[in-house]
Amino acid sequence: MRAATGRTLTIPMNNLTFYIGLGLGLALAAGLRPFLPALLAGALGSAGALGVGFSHSDFSFLQEGWWLVAMAALLLIAYLLQFRFGAERFEAGPLGAMIAGLGIGVGALLFAGTLGEHGDATWPGLIGGALAALLGQAAVRPLIARARARLADRSAREALTLYVDSAALVIAALTALLHPLGYIALVPFAWLLLSTRRRAGEKYAGLRILGR
Repeated sequence: MRAATGRTLTIPMNNLTFYIGLGLGLALAAGLRPFLPALLAGALGSAGALGVGFSHSDFSFLQEGWWLVAMAALLLIAYLLQFRFGAERFEAGPLGAMIAGLGIGVGALLFAGTLGEHGDATWPGLIGGALAALLGQAAVRPLIARARARLADRSAREALTLYVDSAALVIAALTALLHPLGYIALVPFAWLLLSTRRRAGEKYAGLRILGR
């Protein structure tokens, strides 16, 4: 676009607003399940693709080979352990808590690394990434638990984890393709969380009435 003076006006697409959107989307995805979003972000960062990168920050390890191998190994171990103990027991026990904690940590690192790559302060990314991952978990985990409780077939219950992994990968990939989608992704997660809390409040109120 040209102004009256004849100068060309450009809109900076790769600015802080865009990278906050990218960090948000990656952190939300990691909150669901950390492994595939971490692998995708690391692979894109290593290839220097789609504006994803960590090499110019203190979080360059997020795109290094050892980190990617570790994430892939943990993904495989998580599936093997879930198959061994069953989805419900796995999620409700310490192993499920460890993966939830890993998701929060990975979300914080991906957000902070995204900001640091472009010379911005990283501490807001650590906080924002952890909160975004927590939002993702708080919104989706109760939904998955209710879905598992309704399924009689064990293989169907186990398959829900695959669906969550797929959803996490899709969110991370779409946000990498179009960074502002990270902001839009907040909406359904917030809606799910509010809906879950409202349903829990209604159930509690009903139990109180029955108990009188």
